[in-house]
Amino acid sequence: MAFLKHNGRTICYRLLGDPTKPLLVLAHPLGMTQGVWDDMIPALLGKFRILTWDLPGHGASAAWPDQSDEITPEDLAQEALALAAVADAETCHFVGTSIGGVIGQQLISQHSDRLLSATLTNTGAVIGTPEAWDTRSANVLELGLGAMAVDIVPRWFGPAACNQQPALVQGWRVIMGRGDDRSYALLCEMLGRVDFREQLGEHRVPLHLVGGSDDVATPPDTLKALAQCSGAPDPVILAQIGHVPSVECPGTFSQLLIDNLA
Repeated sequence: MAFLKHNGRTICYRLLGDPTKPLLVLAHPLGMTQGVWDDMIPALLGKFRILTWDLPGHGASAAWPDQSDEITPEDLAQEALALAAVADAETCHFVGTSIGGVIGQQLISQHSDRLLSATLTNTGAVIGTPEAWDTRSANVLELGLGAMAVDIVPRWFGPAACNQQPALVQGWRVIMGRGDDRSYALLCEMLGRVDFREQLGEHRVPLHLVGGSDDVATPPDTLKALAQCSGAPDPVILAQIGHVPSVECPGTFSQLLIDNLA
């Protein structure tokens, strides 16, 4: 692990691999950490230099500052670009899951010249409804992430992963419960405002979409709608996979990335 001071806040990141290889930036889902990529990194290091980081108030990254009452997709995109600068990379491949996919959409719409490609998984141009996200934000601030994790975490994974890894849900409940309540709540409010349907029509970024057949948070239809408004090919829908393919099928997902980005 390493740490970067960015806009007065400390970001935890990892930069791994050969500096001569193309940089691959990986952005994790809401409520999780950069650890979601751990099982994919060994396969990817043969082709790429890898950069992962923890979102605000997640993992070992500092909470969002008290003097700011809003997080925007551009704030998170600037974190990714600041970290790419640490790697001395003018351009990179980008992979983002869930809210990580929202960061990817912001990069495509505003910083496309910095992207060699984008692979967005289990995300959407619009995710859920503003009312649902505002309700979750309020509940997190009232009850805390530890209590909320009991119901949220089981929605991340498909039945196949839960059956094969009995401790999976409990482990991620612990991790989610250790996050910063306010940062998570602000990210929920951000997701309630996000709408990229009119922002992705004109770009030259090679774009790949991936989803899971058992994803209840961003089901396949959400990915198909994103494909339609972004001009991307039809999404690859992984059978018996939920919201987090990097955890549920890291080997399959790694090979898919290698094949697409080659």
